[in-house]
Amino acid sequence: MPTLLLTNDDGIDSPTLVPLAKALERLGTVRIVVPECERSWIGKAISRFEPVHLRTVERDGLTIRAVMGTPADCASLGMHELFPQPPDLVVSGINLGLNFGTAFVLSSGTVGAAIEAALGGVPGIAFSMAIPSDAYGLAGAARAALIGPRCAVAAATAFDITRTLWEHGFPAGIDVFSVNLPAEVTPSTPRRVTHTTRARYGPVFVRAADDHYVHHFRWYRALEEAPGGDIATVNRGWVSITPLRLDLTGAISEQLQRALEEPPGPFSK
Repeated sequence: MPTLLLTNDDGIDSPTLVPLAKALERLGTVRIVVPECERSWIGKAISRFEPVHLRTVERDGLTIRAVMGTPADCASLGMHELFPQPPDLVVSGINLGLNFGTAFVLSSGTVGAAIEAALGGVPGIAFSMAIPSDAYGLAGAARAALIGPRCAVAAATAFDITRTLWEHGFPAGIDVFSVNLPAEVTPSTPRRVTHTTRARYGPVFVRAADDHYVHHFRWYRALEEAPGGDIATVNRGWVSITPLRLDLTGAISEQLQRALEEPPGPFSK
């Protein structure tokens, strides 16, 4: 039976944490290391200058280690420091909100924890789910009430995908799987393997007073029409399963390559 490290970026009070942990216990031993509070929009940031404090909490029969740090901190601590042996697999999520398209993938603390796992030598899976629009901006019991039974159904789906990936193994060259679930996911919801849609977002801050700004997300836009992309797939009401490879190198034309590699000519005014 594998040992799984479970983390997230929504913190110890995420309504998806306990359902997912309970579901994953059917596959193997589950260790839980999560942020003390929500740490969204933080990518794979690592705490560099401040100490990272930790406390242990018992909840619903689960032992949870709560870290005053980032999701990537949690992944690193769970892999290398807190237990005698590293896990076989890191599962991050289920995030309350979708992480599809390049801009969200690169910003997400949920995906960031899975990337930190891969960089530490452990395969990582990141799960994210759509939630009702009126649940955004809420927290605690109010948010959990609006999300309702979706957490349990999403956890069951996440378990099934995790089990499949564990049984088949990660393909060569694939470091992370990013999975996005529609809000009304069920066990029979179609699933598609997708690619990451190129996307961007606009301003993420708004002035709150003369001397400070606060986070205020406004818009998100796909840069391509991609029927096989993660955005289009989830918008269709299907589960998007995206294999990610941590190779950031792109291709350029031979003409540009020659121009970049040629020695500079004489200086001219």
